[in-house]
Amino acid sequence: MSARRKLVAGNWKMHGSHSANAELLAGITGARPFACDVAVCVPFPYLSETAVALAASDIRWGAQDCSAHDQGSYTGEVSVGMLAEFGCRYVIVGHSERRQYHQESDQLVADKARAALARGITPIVCVGETLAQREAGETDAVVKRQLSAVIHTLGHCAGEMVVAYEPVWAIGTGRTATPEQAQAVHALLRAQLQAATAHAAGMKILYGGSVKPDNAATLFAQPDIDGGLIGGASLKAADFVAICRAAA
Repeated sequence: MSARRKLVAGNWKMHGSHSANAELLAGITGARPFACDVAVCVPFPYLSETAVALAASDIRWGAQDCSAHDQGSYTGEVSVGMLAEFGCRYVIVGHSERRQYHQESDQLVADKARAALARGITPIVCVGETLAQREAGETDAVVKRQLSAVIHTLGHCAGEMVVAYEPVWAIGTGRTATPEQAQAVHALLRAQLQAATAHAAGMKILYGGSVKPDNAATLFAQPDIDGGLIGGASLKAADFVAICRAAA
């Protein structure tokens, strides 16, 4: 078992309402304490109410994306400086949905990660392969390429990010990589980080891809899996709490 403290981060995606958020956050805070780090990454309009709801707790909050720019004529974009004003601890960058639907390149993801770190916000950098890429035997090459761009751009700060491996074919599909499949990719990513930074042994690499209460413990027991980036299950307090408990 790794000595690294686990992190369980919820990704609400484009879900939420005032009433639903209040109920969900109350359910999570009411279940404390947790034996792992816990965070929720929420849609931009709900950052303020989330910050208020969690202010007296040890649960952190973050955003699901950010701009690579500090400010300027970028209609619809949100800068990390704005996120910092809301007390964000984390921001997800490079989620497969951003890469797919918004054609985000590896370099843009890296630039967003650099912008986040410059403002003291930890980027959760997502990497992962599609089903076609896995079946073609390209998993290793794809995730190494995606992570390499970030390592190169962050330079000596690379050790400050969190990495999340999310096989695209397992996101929202109900399909999950086996613990062995996930561990193999996590070990590959750890080795890549070790070649780039002296801090690799202490870095968190999360697994994302249909993590549920009934499979979380076996996934988190793998030596290089340091928690999870949780999608659908993070919208139900009981499920999310159960996953946090599994990370103990």
